[in-house]
Amino acid sequence: MLGALEQGIFNQAIVRLRETTRVCSLDKLPAGESARVVAVEGEGSIARRLMEMGIVPGAPIRFVKSAPLGDPLEIRVRGYHLALRRTEAQTIIVTPHE
Repeated sequence: MLGALEQGIFNQAIVRLRETTRVCSLDKLPAGESARVVAVEGEGSIARRLMEMGIVPGAPIRFVKSAPLGDPLEIRVRGYHLALRRTEAQTIIVTPHE
């Protein structure tokens, strides 16, 4: 786990990255689009569990579709389909493929 200082530095780096490159959170990606994971924000068990499932920086990821009411989202990562809550998808920062 990151300490308060390290978490602050990490958050500032993500803000700078968002300003200088074309990145967004996974929930903002259009359905059917592919992207590459840049970072998993946050701390705690949810972020750790997402990384254990293969959602790590550099991993290719595809937003397949969302449920009729918008939650959960279906994604494909490392050859398997995964359903995520929209709040969990907001913590995954991606860069869409050109």
